[in-house]
Amino acid sequence: MKAETLRKKYPRFVYQKYSYRVKRGGLRVYFHFKIEPNIVFRPRITIKNIPEGRLEKIGKRALDNFVFHLGLMEIPSYWKATCSPEIAVQAGYLDKNQVGWWHELIIKGMGQYFYENRIDWRDRNFLKISINPGIAAPALAISDLELKDDSLIPIGGGKDSIVTLNLLKKQDGRINCFLLNPSKAQKRVAKIAGIKSPIIVERSIDAKLLDLNEQGYLNGHTPLTAVLSFLAAFCAVLFDYKNIAFSNEKSANEGNVSYLGKTVNHQWAKTSEFEKMFKAYCQKYLAKNINYFSFLRKYTELQIAQIFAKYPKYFATFSSCNRGIKIGERWCNRCPKCLFTYLVLYPFLAERDLHQIFGQDLFENKKLLPVMKNLIGEGRHKPFECVGTYRESRLALRLALKKAKRVGKIPYILQKFNDDIE
Repeated sequence: MKAETLRKKYPRFVYQKYSYRVKRGGLRVYFHFKIEPNIVFRPRITIKNIPEGRLEKIGKRALDNFVFHLGLMEIPSYWKATCSPEIAVQAGYLDKNQVGWWHELIIKGMGQYFYENRIDWRDRNFLKISINPGIAAPALAISDLELKDDSLIPIGGGKDSIVTLNLLKKQDGRINCFLLNPSKAQKRVAKIAGIKSPIIVERSIDAKLLDLNEQGYLNGHTPLTAVLSFLAAFCAVLFDYKNIAFSNEKSANEGNVSYLGKTVNHQWAKTSEFEKMFKAYCQKYLAKNINYFSFLRKYTELQIAQIFAKYPKYFATFSSCNRGIKIGERWCNRCPKCLFTYLVLYPFLAERDLHQIFGQDLFENKKLLPVMKNLIGEGRHKPFECVGTYRESRLALRLALKKAKRVGKIPYILQKFNDDIE
């Protein structure tokens, strides 16, 4: 369906309300969304095994504020179906600065969605975020609890969070893992690292959204790391952790393609820009004692791969392939993420280790040659995946060529470039 048609037919997305209840030691949260006139969504989030008495210590007003914000962060996932010109927030209060912050998050965080659906977001009236005029401005309900100087690490099951986990283990202080809808790889990584009781959150997408996708309503990428950030901040307060250590690296700051005069970045919610935005927002509107940061910000993907190569106990477990997870495999061995991960690990691992991880030599797969060209800047644009910059992909390719020549075996894809790579 065309965005213009849907915007006329569905003029307003409404965040009506939220609710929550304690069940079996966990907190189950429900959100009520409506796209006027007749589309209703009821997604939910469950946070498991909350320490006894912790909810009471946080207090109802701060708890309501956190839950309200989780709902705000769910909006892009459902709003994208119709790209309605107005988002009406009736579930709570936002001041003028907050409205501007959320507007910026949607415009920048949904850049790939706009690009893929050919949506022009530049008009000043493209998106209005309105607040229920009947809601009076409350006193800020932020959490001011003093938190233990320990670290909570979001774990995705890939090499980056494994590096963060193992480097932080060497420092003083308690650490724990935060897992969202954990896969087998995520659970196994936590177990190998010796984390006995990881914090687990289950996020359930309303099946109605999937039905709309099948009917041809709009779909596209949403900023998942922003969702993780709000969830992690809530869990940090619930479980008493001051530090939230993400594993977003320097490479995430490079975008993928230019669209309507702006750079579209698949990893925008992993950039330094978002990190600064969220940290300031969190301390002003959510929990003033939270220390939110990325532990790997100074590193490139290639440098992280070199560090990860020192942790062989994770080789048979970790996975960075989103497509693989969907089909029940660790790696699909066909996507840009698989090839990029293979590329940056190749200079630092023996062939037997690469085979243990991927099960095959990806450089011998002729179908991946166009993917490699996209990774190094010789294709249409950088793939919409969490991959490194053009520069480090080219550097990794040079290192791989050097290693292959030293070994005396140059696989197909490397032969196609040989010395013709700068």
